[in-house]
Amino acid sequence: MNTPETKPYLSLVVPVYRSEDTLRELHRRIVAAVEPIDPNFELILVEDCGGDRSWEIIEELAQRDRRVHGIRLARNYGQHNALLCGIRAASGKVLVTLDDDLQNPPEEIPRLMAKLAEGFDVVYGTPQAETHGLLRDLASRITKLALQSAMGAETASKVSAFRALRTRLREAFADYRSPTVNIDVLLTWGTNRFAAVTVRQDKRLAGVSGYTLRKLIHHALNMMTGFSTLPLQMASVAGLVFGALGFVLLVYVVGRYLIEGSSVPGFPFLASIIAIFSGVQLLALGIFGEYLARMHFRAMERPPYTITESTPGTPDTHTQTRTQQHA
Repeated sequence: MNTPETKPYLSLVVPVYRSEDTLRELHRRIVAAVEPIDPNFELILVEDCGGDRSWEIIEELAQRDRRVHGIRLARNYGQHNALLCGIRAASGKVLVTLDDDLQNPPEEIPRLMAKLAEGFDVVYGTPQAETHGLLRDLASRITKLALQSAMGAETASKVSAFRALRTRLREAFADYRSPTVNIDVLLTWGTNRFAAVTVRQDKRLAGVSGYTLRKLIHHALNMMTGFSTLPLQMASVAGLVFGALGFVLLVYVVGRYLIEGSSVPGFPFLASIIAIFSGVQLLALGIFGEYLARMHFRAMERPPYTITESTPGTPDTHTQTRTQQHA
């Protein structure tokens, strides 16, 4: 465990999901890349209940290296929930998040740190070229489009899981308890000083990504309804447009009757218009229902994560946040 004299300047947070084949190599490369920056760094590995031997390997690494801390969640909560847990447990003044599959090269961390030193609060490592498949790239674009309403188009286009940030930013969301978590949106609550540097992105060494197209689309919808009022605005605009269309049709029908003395023939046409209006109404009700559901879950105070165990010396997630706030 780090003593006050050896308190880390740099904390690294890695959400771990079915990564038993990459954890040892990840640790070796992080040590080689980060030791010259901060010999007393800490590495927080948050195991998101993937069901493989990842936790046993984390315990092994923690026994061999005092700088490694492991946190095991009670069930699979998702990448951003695991990140939130690790961010709250961090002791350093600067924090780096990266994936567990070595697609984010630890050797690029000094570049993020150098950019952060220029006065920014958050620096993203934007890959030179995506190495995912077509469907994953498409889903990533959908996610970034959803982020635009919360972060702005320029920042959202450069978002990645590889980021360096100042730990004090967590004060802005210290009391956040919703089960729907997006770290990038939460960071906008604490700063608008974002930057990005272009970094290398390697191919995944082992295993397959836990993100499917369905999960990424669900993640994008969660962000739009959980952190933005854009869907409500879209429902309002759709209602206004179709309401205006209905008024125009009414004027046309009444006008034709007054001028020609006959009604407009064509039941299929009228049935189609009614179906369109009904569809818009149901869409709007569905969007309202999504927001009401989120209010319901927040009223229940359902936690974003639950810790089942941790390695010796790992800081408590809530204690660290409160200590940082009152420092």
